[in-house]
Amino acid sequence: MWQVWVLVLTISVWSSASVNGNTNTNDASALRVMYSSLNSPSQLTGWSSSSSGDPCGQSWRGVSCSGSAVTEIKLSGLGLSGSLGYQLSSLTSLTILDMSNNNLANHMPYQLPPNVQQLNLAANSFNGAIPNSISQMTSLTYLNISHNQINGPVGDIFGQLSAITSLDFSFNGLTGNLPGSFSSLSSVTTMYLQNNQFTGSINVLANLPQIQFLNVANNQFSGWIPNRLKNIRSLQTGGNPWSYGPAPPPPPYTPPPSGYSNQNSPPSGSKSGIGGGGVAGIVISVLVVGSIVAFFLVKKRSKRSASDVEKLDNDRPFTPLVLNDVKETKSIQTSSMIDTKTVETSALMNLRPPPIDRHKSFDEDDLPIKPIVVKKANTAPISATMYSIADLQMVTDSFNVENLIGEGSIGRVYRAQFNDGKVLAVKKIDSSVLSSQSSEDFIEVVSNISRLHHPNVTELVGYCSEHGQHLLVYEFHRNGSLHDFLHLSDEYSKPLTWNSRVKIALGTARALEYLHEVCSPSVVHKNFKSANILLDMELSPHLSDCGLANFIPNADQVLNHDMGSGYSAPEVAMSGQYTTKSDMYSFGVVMLELLTGRKPFDSLRPRSEQSLVRWATPQLHDIDALSKMVDPALEGLYPVKSLSRFADVVALCVQMEPEFRPPMSEVVEALVRLVQRANMSKRTTADEQGRGRRADDGDIQE
Repeated sequence: MWQVWVLVLTISVWSSASVNGNTNTNDASALRVMYSSLNSPSQLTGWSSSSSGDPCGQSWRGVSCSGSAVTEIKLSGLGLSGSLGYQLSSLTSLTILDMSNNNLANHMPYQLPPNVQQLNLAANSFNGAIPNSISQMTSLTYLNISHNQINGPVGDIFGQLSAITSLDFSFNGLTGNLPGSFSSLSSVTTMYLQNNQFTGSINVLANLPQIQFLNVANNQFSGWIPNRLKNIRSLQTGGNPWSYGPAPPPPPYTPPPSGYSNQNSPPSGSKSGIGGGGVAGIVISVLVVGSIVAFFLVKKRSKRSASDVEKLDNDRPFTPLVLNDVKETKSIQTSSMIDTKTVETSALMNLRPPPIDRHKSFDEDDLPIKPIVVKKANTAPISATMYSIADLQMVTDSFNVENLIGEGSIGRVYRAQFNDGKVLAVKKIDSSVLSSQSSEDFIEVVSNISRLHHPNVTELVGYCSEHGQHLLVYEFHRNGSLHDFLHLSDEYSKPLTWNSRVKIALGTARALEYLHEVCSPSVVHKNFKSANILLDMELSPHLSDCGLANFIPNADQVLNHDMGSGYSAPEVAMSGQYTTKSDMYSFGVVMLELLTGRKPFDSLRPRSEQSLVRWATPQLHDIDALSKMVDPALEGLYPVKSLSRFADVVALCVQMEPEFRPPMSEVVEALVRLVQRANMSKRTTADEQGRGRRADDGDIQE
């Protein structure tokens, strides 16, 4: 009989466990709370706040699992609002949390997943302070809270976070001195602190052993820039009230460094047994003895052969400083062994000019010298896959014209269908662009492009360099380009709603902000246009060709032949030189396309209306004229205030003088405010994109 009861009990336990599905109970509960806290957005397909919701068993969007545990949550760029809930600390198996590029507001969650390795909350509207719970997240390797409204001082919470390799606090309102525990970030290679209100010195960063990329621009840092930091790969320090010239010597009676002991030192508070007169006597005696030794050494040296003198000069760890003829500085290793030459050098130091410190960078007030530019071999590994020509011929049907999906100044783009069902885009670069490039140079271009990672930048997947041909393989976006959506409508497509247009503008602005202000050195796109803005199934924008024209020397000459397109800034037409400001102008033109539905240059229109910028600019601040400029396809379905603010941003971007155009970070902030002022409805618009595409965004209302 007892066997029957055991069987019944086992079945009951199994049945109750199966109710919770495939996901750990705590993980499922935390995600259901998160869904409710995010206002139950329709774009989170598969998610549910009901007790039957099963993240791992039901394939919730952006959620990855290992067994029954939730390990990754990636929900970047979905326009989410609200908060992340109060149960994040229950997600003990979570290693990646990416909620960047949304509209999340209020304070950062106090309790975060304790074992997360990559935390990205960038480009939201978080405010308040950085939570202390971060101090316990010892597995963190990547921390990005940039482009928020986080303020106040940074707590001294980094003592146990030695695993962090990349830290980004840029574009917030952080104040006060840098915390001393920053010195514990022994693995950090990249640190972005720019555009805050930090004060004090940056000496705490001087001895970070791995740091190579540091941006502390546009703060209130003072004091001197440590020499150690001047030798890293990339250092940006502008916009701070630094002190210049040689740093002051340490103050008198500086205590010895920790660990130093001198048994002959007098106890604290007692006086030395040698008075001032005794010290003076010792100094005079040393000088007299030194002069005698120097005399005999000089006399001995004069008897040496010319070859010995030449050998001595070559071995000496410094050369005399010639004030009027500083040609170059070389790194010289000095021997740690003490021999007669070092004794001779010490004795003669008062007879020679002071030596050059060959491991020290010159301050701005030091002698002006021309830096020696050395092209470093690119040893960084490339994450992109290397394909052969045969591979790419097979998946493009030998680059059949039927697979041609785009053609521009730099090359043609083909659709590539792989055997596993994956679809990618293959860009075959025109030989005129890379005519003088060797395979090694092209690999360097690939390496540079493969380092660009942003939710609104088209990802480089692979490359090919064989038989003089150079190809790049990118991720494929089925909805095509923004240009096609705006100008090549067909019976199956429906126009973009006003809300979609604003989101596309914001996403592409964030992509350019990343290239201009986050990448170091800055990347100028040079070929920004609606045909290079690709749209995914959710109509999120992905900027293509990023870095391509910037890293290929011959690209400028090719692009200059395409100046009549209507995207080129006035200064580019005059000088042929591209800058971040010319990118800004091109971005403004694309915003005009979104606003009006017109092409940048249309020869079929009346002469006064052929140039979009010339026709539209005088009307941008006239609300009546503006309403007549709006794309007729919108059928009047737009909020007037939102339209007016959008036009204000356009007017700033397309100014004739490049110095008056704002930086892209200010444009992003303006567009974010435009979205935040709007009341994002939760309802789903019925098939606004056409071709069976779902619209996850509602209308912007005011």
